[in-house]
Parts: sequence; C-alpha cells; structure tokens
Amino acid sequence: MKQKLVIISVGGSLIVPEEISVDWLKKFKKLIDKYTSKGYRFIIIAGGGRTARKYQNAAKNIVKLASEDVDWIGIHSTRLNAHLLRTIFRARAKHWIIKNPNDKITLKEKVLIASGWRPGRSTDYCAVLLAKNFGAKKLANLTNIDYVYDKDPRKFKNAKKIEKISWTNFRKIVGNKWDPGLNAPFDPVASREAQKLKLEVAILNGNNLSNIEKYLKNKKFKGTLIS
Repeated sequence: MKQKLVIISVGGSLIVPEEISVDWLKKFKKLIDKYTSKGYRFIIIAGGGRTARKYQNAAKNIVKLASEDVDWIGIHSTRLNAHLLRTIFRARAKHWIIKNPNDKITLKEKVLIASGWRPGRSTDYCAVLLAKNFGAKKLANLTNIDYVYDKDPRKFKNAKKIEKISWTNFRKIVGNKWDPGLNAPFDPVASREAQKLKLEVAILNGNNLSNIEKYLKNKKFKGTLIS
C-alpha cells in the first residue's frame, strides 16, 4: 500500500491562476479518479498561491503586516482551496480537511485532502510530514514550471535545467531559510526534512497532466527528481 500511496502537493497557481481553473480541476479529478480505481490512494495538499498573495498585498497596502499575519492569510487561502478540492472529490475523499499533518488519522478513503497548518510551516513542509506519518515514499510537487534550474532562469540566460539532483545539492540552491511568500521550487525547511526521510520528490508542471501520469507509472517524465 505504501508503494501505491502518493502525496500530491498542488500549487495554488494551478487551482486559481487568475480565476478558478475549472477546466484544469476537471482534468485533475479525472486523473485521480482513474488511479484510485487502480488501487492508488492519494493525499492531496492545496497551496494558497495567487489567492494568498492578493489578500496579503491588500493588507500590506493598508497596514504594516506582522509576519505571523502574512502566514495566517496564506494558511486560510490554502484551506479555501483545499475545501474546493474536498468538495470535488467528495465521493472518494474523507469528508473533512486535514489541517494538522500530525493528527492521527486512519486512511480508509481513496483520497485525503489537506491544507496549511500553522505560521512558520509551508504546505511543502506539511506534505513532507504527511509522507512521514503515512509512510509514503513518493511526493509529487505540482507547480507551474517544467524543471528546477541551477539559478533563476528569469534573471540568468545561462541557467541550466536539472532533471535529477541529490538533496544535498538541491539544498545548496534553495538555502536553509523559509519565509512567507518565498518563491522556491521546494521549501528549504521541507527539503531538510525530506532529506532525513530519504523521500523522493518530483517537481512537475501541473498543467501537463499526461506527464504526471508518466510519473505515476514510473516512466520517464519531464521534470526534476530530487532524492
């Protein structure tokens, strides 16, 4: 069962790029339904993405925000997105959202939906804790990029894409510190914990659903594998 349990961290930019992406959600649901019928189970955690940033920016234009409040706005944005996912997967999912990844939960359903937890902890970190607590060995991090690069490709024309990398070398790229709104392919603190667990994390472009299916089938996929 552990081999067929996959943690999927869904970036908020996929759920709400500008408006809610109904078309993407339909296709994502179809993919998950297909694999649950094959015996897979999924723990899906939602990010806050643009929704979080809109609320954070609005508040910043009015008052000086404490970092804790920046975090809480982000957390509640993930919970809104998570509730949308739980509603979509209602027929297969546990009927409540996991807000604390350390809660003792029996996974009887095919799908479990999770959200952000508390200030100072990203959804990447929560996804790693869920993998640890449920014994999952694979974590798919769905973003809006195809690969991790050795440096920011928006700033450096000579940035090189990375198809496979060790946790040691990946952490040299992202550093060790996390803060709310950090734009990194995988949270530095979550990366440290994933390395301890020897967890396999795949960074995939969530818009390419056929590519995600290749990953689930253990076929060659387009993306970055960290292990």
